[in-house]
Amino acid sequence: MVAGICFDNARILKEAGLPGSRAQYDEDGFPRAGYLSNGLSLYTFGDEIQGIHREREIQSNAMNVPPECTGFERVDCRGMTLMPGLIDSHVHVTASSANLRMPSTMPPSLLYARSVPILSGMLNRGFTTVRDCGGADHGLATAVEEGSIRGPRIVHCGKALSQTGGHGDFRGAGDVALASGACSCCNFTIGRVCDGVDACRAAVRDEVRKGAKHIKIMASGGVSSPTDRLENLQFSEEELKCIVEEARNAGIYACAHAYTDEAIERAIRCGVACIEHGNYASRNTVKEMRANGTYLVPTLVTYERLKIDGVANGMSQAMVDKVADLVEAGQKTLKAATEEGVMVCYGSDLLGDMHKYQAHSIKLHLDAGVSAARVLNSLTGTPGRLLGKPWSWMRAMKNINAKPHVSKEKSHLQQLRIGRLSPGFKADVILVDGDVANDPTVLMDENNIKLVVKDGVIVKNILDKKDDDDDRRKRVKRET
Repeated sequence: MVAGICFDNARILKEAGLPGSRAQYDEDGFPRAGYLSNGLSLYTFGDEIQGIHREREIQSNAMNVPPECTGFERVDCRGMTLMPGLIDSHVHVTASSANLRMPSTMPPSLLYARSVPILSGMLNRGFTTVRDCGGADHGLATAVEEGSIRGPRIVHCGKALSQTGGHGDFRGAGDVALASGACSCCNFTIGRVCDGVDACRAAVRDEVRKGAKHIKIMASGGVSSPTDRLENLQFSEEELKCIVEEARNAGIYACAHAYTDEAIERAIRCGVACIEHGNYASRNTVKEMRANGTYLVPTLVTYERLKIDGVANGMSQAMVDKVADLVEAGQKTLKAATEEGVMVCYGSDLLGDMHKYQAHSIKLHLDAGVSAARVLNSLTGTPGRLLGKPWSWMRAMKNINAKPHVSKEKSHLQQLRIGRLSPGFKADVILVDGDVANDPTVLMDENNIKLVVKDGVIVKNILDKKDDDDDRRKRVKRET
């Protein structure tokens, strides 16, 4: 017998439509993101949302409560906003330092132990799912899933794929091998090197074997790598196409780290489903992203924080200098992507002690001219589609509305339903003290995240702190 959770008197934040949608209400008559409803109750059972009802329906016992439910924990949401758990689409949970070479000098036990407070902090900030783009592995994701480690659900790629001298190759110019040696099994950095079509094909298959849910390609230079320039093109087109093909064969998608317009356009042409960063994309390339259904994951806050805290967190000044105008260029691309209707997912990409600024890209998105509703959707509904459907690569076909055929043999890959407060979706819910629809920046202060529910379990509850001064009854109570 299992208890559920009932959120009473809720002001529920609903999902915004896809870019370009003018609909304010969904098929059930509930407002979409940016339109709050009062007096609704949402209830969960097990790890899923069961339904949303009005008070009169509850009083008339119209709720379809499972017979095995022993009762509810009731949460009084009066004056607060109930919304889906947040999704960060670009993290590195093992990056306890901005020196990404450092893991090659560390025992794996220390590397993963240092990820524990990083993961716990993410959950406290309301992020119930994160997409790791290099570093996390099957073991760490499983440890969180089984409850051995407190943290958000991890959707990981394993190691990012890099060419020799690329963004995932952390050897210096004078190094033959990393400190851990030439053995790939002992490499605990975020990347792995593969050169040539055959090696790329083998690398993808190996990451898939180890549980990768997507494949990350280093398709251009980056900030935190020692021997490349930001504007470098990386991998040949034959290698890129091979990686994408192998990912598709496994029923997952490939995403590409890319900064310059040429690198981004090339990656799109080779079939990647998602562009990470994308700061220097031209308007024409942004239009190509929309035409091909390619997602964009901007990571603005990491550049802002690297300028301030990068050296103190272990990054060389030469690498910090690569940041240059990445914030401003990224905001320009983000604004263009929003105007053109590109699907945008929120990403942080923070390193070291800078993880605490995870939600601070919200203000940078707003400052770029993105509406509050679109910012919220980039944190919930849009990444829910990207992470929840391993068939997102099908959107890279010219017919964006094409629905891929899903065989019975592969249907088990479509089980992750996140990012919406709808029946059948994961019971990932946060309760926020503030008017989130009109001011998403309230999410930047984790003290405003009063309650976090992940997989139907309350994992953070500081509601009583709100009520200490006026002696009100506890907001969470048991009712059978």
